[in-house]
Amino acid sequence: MTEFISMPNAIDEHIGQRIYLRRNMMGMTQTDLARRSGVTFQQIQKYENASNRITASRLFLLSLAMETPVAFFFQGLPGNIMPQSRTKSKSYHVGEPESDDPLAKNESLELINLYWKLSSDSQRKVVMQMLLTLNGMI
Repeated sequence: MTEFISMPNAIDEHIGQRIYLRRNMMGMTQTDLARRSGVTFQQIQKYENASNRITASRLFLLSLAMETPVAFFFQGLPGNIMPQSRTKSKSYHVGEPESDDPLAKNESLELINLYWKLSSDSQRKVVMQMLLTLNGMI
């Protein structure tokens, strides 16, 4: 029989980071998301920093509010997550994504979001030129 794990763990932290990322990608505040999903903004804060665990039904409602599939919140987690120890208080380790796909990483999605928040095409062109130069492509 599997023990119920009452304390937030690395999986909860990952999901909280993905909630934060998606909310920012959409340009929503914590208050906006709270209104759309029927909770307080303090609860959104607690989900994002993993001080509160999120239920499956609440995650589903958040996915609707943020117009994204529930699977988005699990992207980047390895397929098999095993307890690091067999003690009563289990600790879970979440490693890097199994895929080498850069779009599976939060950092890549955040970079794309920041790029498209630039106010003009000329600013985006400067950033693209800088990245090409840093990568020795021009």
